[in-house]
Amino acid sequence: MENLELLVSELCKHKEELPWLEFKRDNYNPDMIGADISALANAAALDERNFAYFLWGIDDETHEIVGTEHNLQNLKIGNQELENWLRGSLSANADFEYNLIDIEGVKVGILKICCAVHTPVTFKKLEYIRVGSYTKKLMDCPALQSRLWNRLHNKRYEEMLARQDVTLDDVLKILDYNTYFELTKVPQPDSRESIVHYLKEDGCIVQNDNGLYAITNMGAVLLANKLTDFSKLARKALRIIQYDGNNRLHMLREDISKKGYASEFEHLLKYIEALTPTEERIGDDGLRDKTVAYPELAIREIVANALVHQDFTVSGTGPTIEIFANRIEIINSGIPLVDIKRIVDNPPKSRNEKLASLMRRFRICEELGTGWDKIVMACEMLKLPAPKIELYDDSTKVTLFSAVKFSNLSLEDKLWAVYLHACVMHIQGEQLTNSSLRNRFDLPSTSAGSISRLIKEAVNKNLIKPLDPTTSNKYMKYIPVWA
Repeated sequence: MENLELLVSELCKHKEELPWLEFKRDNYNPDMIGADISALANAAALDERNFAYFLWGIDDETHEIVGTEHNLQNLKIGNQELENWLRGSLSANADFEYNLIDIEGVKVGILKICCAVHTPVTFKKLEYIRVGSYTKKLMDCPALQSRLWNRLHNKRYEEMLARQDVTLDDVLKILDYNTYFELTKVPQPDSRESIVHYLKEDGCIVQNDNGLYAITNMGAVLLANKLTDFSKLARKALRIIQYDGNNRLHMLREDISKKGYASEFEHLLKYIEALTPTEERIGDDGLRDKTVAYPELAIREIVANALVHQDFTVSGTGPTIEIFANRIEIINSGIPLVDIKRIVDNPPKSRNEKLASLMRRFRICEELGTGWDKIVMACEMLKLPAPKIELYDDSTKVTLFSAVKFSNLSLEDKLWAVYLHACVMHIQGEQLTNSSLRNRFDLPSTSAGSISRLIKEAVNKNLIKPLDPTTSNKYMKYIPVWA
C-alpha cells in the first residue's frame, strides 16, 4: 500500500465508524478480528466499495491517533502466527494486507480488506456483516443477506480497479482523455479537475479513500495510452496476425495493439483493411471502383462485438484476429449469452453492460441488437458465404469468408446461409423464396431446381418452415422455424 499516512488522515475525518471502517486502540482478540474481517469485506461489497479498513492505534470515539503497542504480524495464537491463523480460518475469497506505519511519533496498524467477491466472506464457516458499527451474523439479518447476494451476483468486471493510488496528474498521463472527449462529442474542459469529473462520472476512474484516484478496468481497457501500464490487462490487447496462404504454417506479420480499444479502434480497422485484398477496376464511366474481399461494415461490427462481449475473467488470453488468404477469423474469450441461432433477432445482452454502454456513446458499437443483421446483410450484398460462428469451451470464433463458388460450399455452410437469409428476410417483414435465395447465392434461374432441394433439406433440418404449407410449391414462402 502507498500513501498510507494520507489514507489514515482521510479515514479519520469520518465522524463515526462505518460498515466498512473499524477503529481500535489495542484490541487484538483473534476471533474478534476474524469476524470483523468477514463483516467488513461483506459490508464493503454491499456498499459497492472495493475495500474496507480496520485501523489500530485510533481512538474509536474521537478518531484521534493514539498509537498501538502491537504489530499484528508479530502476534501468535498458540504456536501459529496470528495472520496465518486468520487466513486459514477465513474463506478462500478473503484477501487483506497489513501495514504498520509511524504517524506523529506513534504506531498505527492498517488492515486493508478487499471486498467480498462472488460469495460472502466467512470466518470459521460463518458469514458476518456490519450493521452500523456492530458486527453481526449475516443469517440474523435476512434483508442485508438478500441485498449482499444481489450485489455479489451483479459485481461487474468493468468496475474493478486496474491501478490504484494515482495522482490527478498521472491520471491525465495514463488515460487518453482527448479521445474520450472527441468520441463523446463533449467539449473538452480547460481545467484538469473538470476533465477528471467527466472520467469519474462515466466510471473510468474512482476516487480512493486516501484522496488519490484509481483507474477502473473499463477506463484502462478503453482509454489506456499504454495497456502495458496495467499488468493484469496487458494480455487483453488485440492481436492481429496475418498468414501466408490458408493455414498457420507461415506467419507474415503480427501486431499487438498498444492502446485502449476506444483510442485505437479506427486505426485497427484501417490496419485490418490494409492487410485484406482489394481490387481496383476502371468502370465504363472511366472512374475507379474499389472491390473489397470482405464488407467493411461486417468487419467493424464483428471486431466491436469481440471487444465488447468478451469474457474478461478468462485469464491469459485476449481477442485475436487472424487473416488468411481466404478468410478472417475473429476470436474472443467467452461464449455469447444468447443462442447463436437467435443472434440475428434477439434483444441485445452483454456481460459487460457498462463497457457496452460507453462504447455505444463512443459510436463504436450498438446496443440495439442489429449488429448481426448488418453483418449478415453485408455478406449477402457481396454474395459471400454466410459468416460462421463456432463455440468452444471458453471462447467464440467468428469467420468471414471471401468469395466462394456455390458449388464449392459444403452442405453445412449452404444450410447456415439459408437459415440466416430466412432470419434477415423475416425481420424485414419479408420471406425467403426460391428467387430470393437464388439472388442471395448469385445463381441464374436455371438453378431453381437445386435451390428447391436445398430449401427442402433446410426444412427437414428444422431450420425453416413454410409460411403457409397449403400454398403451391411455385409460390411457397419460408420463415425461420422459430417465427
